Amino acid sequence: MDSIRKEVLDFYRSLGTKIIDKSHDQDTTDLHKCITYIWDFAPDANKSTLCILVAGALGGRYDHEMGNLNVLYCFSSLRIVLLSDDSLIYLLPRTHHHEIHIQTCVEGPHCGLIPIGAPSGSSTTTGLRWNLNNTEMRFGGLISSSNIVVGEKVTVQSDTDLLWTISIKKL
Repeated sequence: MDSIRKEVLDFYRSLGTKIIDKSHDQDTTDLHKCITYIWDFAPDANKSTLCILVAGALGGRYDHEMGNLNVLYCFSSLRIVLLSDDSLIYLLPRTHHHEIHIQTCVEGPHCGLIPIGAPSGSSTTTGLRWNLNNTEMRFGGLISSSNIVVGEKVTVQSDTDLLWTISIKKL
């Protein structure tokens, strides 16, 4: 709310929209505040299956994109999907063996696995053109960018959190 134009704020107020001003908190991003709000008000019974789709999270200022990626790590127990015009990104926590079911009519084939939070000493995949087999990945070394999904299921196991990114098709 610290950068909203007055006419935009007035427009939403005129529609009866509830306005929550957290602009006094400059230590968290707007997305972080939104995710906190959703989490706080979601019924406890739904929290374990909660999936949050964030449209427009990518493709703008790079520092904002990095802030949005950081939110994935801040809320690593939640399923948060960042969506842009041409791709989606979500976090694959190291605590799970992941099975990613590809909807080939809307996503793929280009994909990547990025160890942005920390180096990966061992990552293994199936379902990719260039699978990883206990492969080390780190910035300054190998990362799995520009890979290709070859089927409708990809599996991922890693000793560190990875970002999964996949292209989405224009409809």
